[in-house]
Amino acid sequence: MVQGHVELAHLLLTELHAEQGVEVTVVGRFAPHTEPELSAILAEVFRDDGITVIAERATSVDTDHTDAGGVAVTTDTGRRVTGQRLLLATGRQPVTAGLNLDAVGVKTGSRGEIVVDEHLRTGNSRIWAAGDVTGHPQYVYVAGAHGAVVTDNAFDNAGRTLDYHHLPAVTFTTPSLGSAGLTDAAAVEQGYDCDCRVLPLEYVPRALVNRDTRGAIKLVAERETGRLLGAHVLAAGAGDVIATAVYALANHMTVHDMADLWCPYLTMAEGLKLAAQTYTRDVTKLSCCAS
Repeated sequence: MVQGHVELAHLLLTELHAEQGVEVTVVGRFAPHTEPELSAILAEVFRDDGITVIAERATSVDTDHTDAGGVAVTTDTGRRVTGQRLLLATGRQPVTAGLNLDAVGVKTGSRGEIVVDEHLRTGNSRIWAAGDVTGHPQYVYVAGAHGAVVTDNAFDNAGRTLDYHHLPAVTFTTPSLGSAGLTDAAAVEQGYDCDCRVLPLEYVPRALVNRDTRGAIKLVAERETGRLLGAHVLAAGAGDVIATAVYALANHMTVHDMADLWCPYLTMAEGLKLAAQTYTRDVTKLSCCAS
Protein backbone atom coordinates (compact mmCIF):
# COMPACT_ATOMS: atom_id res chain seq x y z
CA MET A 1 0.00 0.00 0.00
CA VAL A 2 1.31 3.47 -0.86
CA GLN A 3 -0.37 6.44 0.82
CA GLY A 4 0.01 10.18 0.90
CA HIS A 5 0.73 13.14 -1.35
CA VAL A 6 2.26 10.70 -3.82
CA GLU A 7 5.42 12.11 -5.41
CA LEU A 8 6.51 10.75 -8.77
CA ALA A 9 9.62 9.06 -7.43
CA HIS A 10 7.41 6.89 -5.26
CA LEU A 11 5.35 5.87 -8.27
CA LEU A 12 8.46 4.22 -9.65
CA LEU A 13 8.88 2.28 -6.41
CA THR A 14 5.22 1.31 -6.65
CA GLU A 15 5.73 -0.11 -10.13
CA LEU A 16 8.84 -2.01 -9.09
CA HIS A 17 7.01 -3.66 -6.22
CA ALA A 18 4.10 -4.60 -8.49
CA GLU A 19 6.47 -6.13 -11.03
CA GLN A 20 7.84 -8.34 -8.24
CA GLY A 21 4.39 -9.77 -7.58
CA VAL A 22 3.36 -7.54 -4.68
CA GLU A 23 -0.29 -6.52 -4.64
CA VAL A 24 -0.10 -2.72 -4.55
CA THR A 25 -2.75 -0.09 -3.77
CA VAL A 26 -2.02 3.62 -4.18
CA VAL A 27 -4.05 5.90 -1.88
CA GLY A 28 -3.91 9.69 -2.15
CA ARG A 29 -3.41 12.37 -4.78
CA PHE A 30 -1.98 10.58 -7.81
CA ALA A 31 0.94 12.41 -9.49
CA PRO A 32 -0.36 15.77 -8.26
CA HIS A 33 2.30 17.87 -9.98
CA THR A 34 1.77 16.26 -13.38
CA GLU A 35 -0.54 17.63 -16.06
CA PRO A 36 -3.98 16.10 -15.33
CA GLU A 37 -4.35 14.66 -18.84
CA LEU A 38 -1.11 12.70 -18.41
CA SER A 39 -1.66 11.63 -14.80
CA ALA A 40 -5.09 10.26 -15.77
CA ILE A 41 -3.52 8.13 -18.51
CA LEU A 42 -0.77 6.91 -16.17
CA ALA A 43 -3.34 5.95 -13.55
CA GLU A 44 -5.14 3.85 -16.18
CA VAL A 45 -1.84 2.22 -17.14
CA PHE A 46 -1.25 1.35 -13.49
CA ARG A 47 -4.73 -0.14 -13.26
CA ASP A 48 -4.11 -2.16 -16.44
CA ASP A 49 -0.93 -3.48 -14.83
CA GLY A 50 -2.80 -4.60 -11.72
CA ILE A 51 -2.06 -1.64 -9.44
CA THR A 52 -5.12 -0.29 -7.62
CA VAL A 53 -5.35 3.51 -7.61
CA ILE A 54 -7.63 5.21 -5.06
CA ALA A 55 -7.47 8.98 -5.59
CA GLU A 56 -8.85 9.89 -2.17
CA ARG A 57 -7.23 11.70 0.73
CA ALA A 58 -6.25 9.51 3.67
CA THR A 59 -7.53 10.66 7.05
CA SER A 60 -6.20 8.00 9.42
CA VAL A 61 -3.84 5.03 9.65
CA ASP A 62 -4.26 2.00 11.92
CA THR A 63 -1.02 0.03 12.22
CA ASP A 64 -2.43 -3.00 14.01
CA HIS A 65 -5.87 -3.71 12.64
CA THR A 66 -5.82 -7.52 12.97
CA ASP A 67 -4.39 -10.13 15.32
CA ALA A 68 -1.69 -10.78 12.75
CA GLY A 69 -0.78 -7.11 12.49
CA GLY A 70 -0.92 -5.13 9.26
CA VAL A 71 -2.00 -1.66 8.25
CA ALA A 72 -5.35 -0.05 7.48
CA VAL A 73 -5.85 3.34 5.85
CA THR A 74 -9.16 5.19 6.00
CA THR A 75 -9.93 7.79 3.32
CA ASP A 76 -12.03 10.94 3.42
CA THR A 77 -14.93 9.03 1.86
CA GLY A 78 -14.88 6.44 4.65
CA ARG A 79 -13.24 3.77 2.51
CA ARG A 80 -10.95 1.41 4.43
CA VAL A 81 -7.95 -0.08 2.65
CA THR A 82 -5.86 -2.81 4.28
CA GLY A 83 -2.41 -4.20 3.61
CA GLN A 84 0.64 -5.79 5.20
CA ARG A 85 3.03 -2.90 4.64
CA LEU A 86 2.68 0.87 4.27
CA LEU A 87 4.98 3.12 2.23
CA LEU A 88 4.26 6.70 3.27
CA ALA A 89 5.34 9.24 0.64
CA THR A 90 6.17 12.41 2.56
CA GLY A 91 8.99 13.86 0.46
CA ARG A 92 12.41 14.96 1.66
CA GLN A 93 13.76 17.94 3.53
CA PRO A 94 17.27 19.17 4.37
CA VAL A 95 18.78 17.94 7.62
CA THR A 96 20.33 21.07 9.11
CA ALA A 97 19.08 20.99 12.71
CA GLY A 98 21.93 20.82 15.20
CA LEU A 99 24.48 22.52 12.95
CA ASN A 100 24.14 25.77 14.94
CA LEU A 101 24.00 27.76 11.70
CA ASP A 102 22.54 30.82 13.39
CA ALA A 103 25.80 31.26 15.25
CA VAL A 104 27.61 31.98 11.99
CA GLY A 105 24.87 34.04 10.39
CA VAL A 106 23.46 31.33 8.12
CA LYS A 107 19.66 31.44 8.01
CA THR A 108 17.36 28.49 7.38
CA GLY A 109 13.80 28.33 6.05
CA SER A 110 10.64 26.67 7.31
CA ARG A 111 11.72 23.24 6.03
CA GLY A 112 15.27 23.54 7.31
CA GLU A 113 16.68 24.59 3.95
CA ILE A 114 19.66 26.94 3.91
CA VAL A 115 18.62 30.35 2.61
CA VAL A 116 20.85 31.52 -0.25
CA ASP A 117 20.78 34.39 -2.73
CA GLU A 118 20.76 33.99 -6.52
CA HIS A 119 24.53 33.42 -6.42
CA LEU A 120 24.11 30.63 -3.79
CA ARG A 121 25.76 32.72 -1.07
CA THR A 122 24.30 32.43 2.45
CA GLY A 123 23.81 35.23 4.96
CA ASN A 124 27.47 34.78 5.84
CA SER A 125 29.50 36.18 2.93
CA ARG A 126 32.14 33.46 3.42
CA ILE A 127 29.71 30.54 3.33
CA TRP A 128 28.00 29.12 0.24
CA ALA A 129 25.54 26.25 -0.18
CA ALA A 130 24.66 23.95 -3.08
CA GLY A 131 22.25 21.20 -3.97
CA ASP A 132 19.31 19.74 -2.06
CA VAL A 133 20.14 21.59 1.16
CA THR A 134 19.26 24.93 -0.48
CA GLY A 135 15.63 23.99 -1.09
CA HIS A 136 16.05 24.16 -4.86
CA PRO A 137 14.69 21.30 -7.04
CA GLN A 138 16.21 18.07 -5.74
CA TYR A 139 17.86 16.68 -8.87
CA VAL A 140 21.42 15.47 -9.23
CA TYR A 141 22.03 17.75 -12.22
CA VAL A 142 20.89 20.77 -10.20
CA ALA A 143 23.34 19.87 -7.44
CA GLY A 144 26.08 19.41 -10.03
CA ALA A 145 25.36 22.79 -11.60
CA HIS A 146 25.25 24.38 -8.15
CA GLY A 147 28.68 23.00 -7.35
CA ALA A 148 30.16 24.61 -10.46
CA VAL A 149 28.42 27.94 -9.74
CA VAL A 150 29.60 28.01 -6.13
CA THR A 151 33.17 27.24 -7.14
CA ASP A 152 33.24 30.03 -9.73
CA ASN A 153 31.52 32.55 -7.49
CA ALA A 154 33.44 31.77 -4.30
CA PHE A 155 36.90 31.64 -5.83
CA ASP A 156 36.63 33.87 -8.92
CA ASN A 157 33.83 36.26 -7.88
CA ALA A 158 32.14 35.32 -11.18
CA GLY A 159 28.65 36.44 -10.18
CA ARG A 160 27.09 33.42 -11.89
CA THR A 161 23.41 32.55 -11.56
CA LEU A 162 21.22 29.76 -12.92
CA ASP A 163 18.03 29.89 -14.99
CA TYR A 164 15.55 27.23 -13.83
CA HIS A 165 12.69 28.07 -16.19
CA HIS A 166 13.52 25.20 -18.59
CA LEU A 167 14.64 22.70 -15.94
CA PRO A 168 13.65 19.14 -16.96
CA ALA A 169 12.31 16.36 -14.74
CA VAL A 170 11.91 12.67 -15.56
CA THR A 171 10.26 9.80 -13.72
CA PHE A 172 11.12 6.38 -15.10
CA THR A 173 7.75 4.72 -14.77
CA THR A 174 6.43 2.63 -17.67
CA PRO A 175 5.72 4.64 -19.76
CA SER A 176 7.99 7.34 -18.35
CA LEU A 177 7.05 10.93 -17.54
CA GLY A 178 9.10 13.91 -18.69
CA SER A 179 8.45 17.61 -18.21
CA ALA A 180 10.16 20.95 -18.67
CA GLY A 181 8.93 24.49 -18.17
CA LEU A 182 5.52 25.48 -16.85
CA THR A 183 2.41 23.40 -16.46
CA ASP A 184 -0.87 24.80 -17.75
CA ALA A 185 -1.96 25.73 -14.21
CA ALA A 186 1.38 27.33 -13.31
CA ALA A 187 1.38 29.40 -16.49
CA VAL A 188 -2.12 30.72 -15.76
CA GLU A 189 -1.08 31.48 -12.19
CA GLN A 190 1.79 33.57 -13.55
CA GLY A 191 -0.62 35.58 -15.68
CA TYR A 192 -0.18 33.96 -19.09
CA ASP A 193 -3.05 33.53 -21.51
CA CYS A 194 -2.36 29.93 -22.47
CA ASP A 195 -3.11 27.88 -25.53
CA CYS A 196 -2.51 24.17 -24.86
CA ARG A 197 -2.54 21.09 -27.07
CA VAL A 198 -2.60 17.40 -26.12
CA LEU A 199 -1.50 14.85 -28.73
CA PRO A 200 -2.33 11.19 -27.95
CA LEU A 201 0.46 8.77 -28.85
CA GLU A 202 -1.80 7.01 -31.33
CA TYR A 203 -0.79 9.79 -33.76
CA VAL A 204 2.95 9.31 -33.23
CA PRO A 205 4.44 6.77 -35.69
CA ARG A 206 7.14 5.59 -33.25
CA ALA A 207 4.48 4.66 -30.68
CA LEU A 208 2.57 2.72 -33.34
CA VAL A 209 5.73 0.82 -34.27
CA ASN A 210 6.34 0.11 -30.57
CA ARG A 211 2.75 -1.21 -30.39
CA ASP A 212 2.19 0.85 -27.26
CA THR A 213 0.20 4.04 -27.65
CA ARG A 214 -0.47 4.51 -23.93
CA GLY A 215 0.56 8.10 -23.39
CA ALA A 216 0.37 11.62 -24.73
CA ILE A 217 2.32 14.84 -25.30
CA LYS A 218 1.09 18.18 -23.99
CA LEU A 219 2.45 21.58 -25.01
CA VAL A 220 1.73 24.81 -23.15
CA ALA A 221 2.14 27.98 -25.22
CA GLU A 222 1.46 31.68 -24.86
CA ARG A 223 -1.64 32.36 -26.94
CA GLU A 224 -0.63 35.71 -28.49
CA THR A 225 2.96 34.88 -29.43
CA GLY A 226 2.94 31.09 -29.64
CA ARG A 227 6.05 30.98 -27.41
CA LEU A 228 6.51 27.59 -25.78
CA LEU A 229 6.06 27.78 -22.02
CA GLY A 230 6.13 24.11 -21.11
CA ALA A 231 6.28 20.59 -22.52
CA HIS A 232 5.06 17.40 -20.86
CA VAL A 233 5.46 13.86 -22.18
CA LEU A 234 4.12 10.48 -21.11
CA ALA A 235 5.77 7.94 -23.39
CA ALA A 236 8.54 5.40 -23.70
CA GLY A 237 11.78 7.37 -23.71
CA ALA A 238 10.14 10.54 -22.40
CA GLY A 239 13.44 11.62 -20.88
CA ASP A 240 15.09 11.75 -24.30
CA VAL A 241 12.10 13.56 -25.78
CA ILE A 242 11.98 16.21 -23.08
CA ALA A 243 15.65 17.03 -23.63
CA THR A 244 14.63 18.38 -27.04
CA ALA A 245 11.99 20.57 -25.41
CA VAL A 246 14.62 21.99 -23.03
CA TYR A 247 16.49 23.49 -25.99
CA ALA A 248 13.28 24.93 -27.40
CA LEU A 249 12.44 26.53 -24.06
CA ALA A 250 15.97 27.84 -23.50
CA ASN A 251 15.90 29.55 -26.89
CA HIS A 252 12.38 30.98 -26.43
CA MET A 253 11.07 29.17 -29.49
CA THR A 254 7.45 29.27 -30.56
CA VAL A 255 5.37 26.21 -31.32
CA HIS A 256 5.36 27.43 -34.93
CA ASP A 257 9.17 27.30 -34.97
CA MET A 258 9.03 23.77 -33.59
CA ALA A 259 6.45 22.68 -36.16
CA ASP A 260 8.75 23.72 -39.03
CA LEU A 261 12.02 22.18 -37.76
CA TRP A 262 13.53 19.01 -39.15
CA CYS A 263 12.89 15.91 -37.08
CA PRO A 264 13.91 12.32 -37.91
CA TYR A 265 11.05 10.00 -38.77
CA LEU A 266 10.21 7.09 -36.46
CA THR A 267 11.58 8.73 -33.34
CA MET A 268 9.54 9.55 -30.27
CA ALA A 269 10.94 13.09 -30.41
CA GLU A 270 8.95 13.51 -33.62
CA GLY A 271 5.93 13.61 -31.34
CA LEU A 272 7.00 17.09 -30.17
CA LYS A 273 6.93 18.33 -33.76
CA LEU A 274 3.56 16.72 -34.37
CA ALA A 275 2.18 18.23 -31.17
CA ALA A 276 3.43 21.65 -32.31
CA GLN A 277 1.77 21.14 -35.70
CA THR A 278 -1.61 20.68 -34.01
CA TYR A 279 -1.67 24.45 -33.45
CA THR A 280 -2.17 25.04 -37.18
CA ARG A 281 -3.36 21.80 -38.74
CA ASP A 282 -5.16 18.52 -38.17
CA VAL A 283 -2.34 15.99 -37.74
CA THR A 284 -4.81 13.11 -37.88
CA LYS A 285 -5.10 13.77 -41.61
CA LEU A 286 -1.37 13.90 -42.35
CA SER A 287 0.47 11.04 -43.99
CA CYS A 288 2.98 9.15 -41.82
CA CYS A 289 5.93 11.40 -42.66
CA ALA A 290 4.24 14.60 -43.81
CA SER A 291 5.68 17.91 -42.65
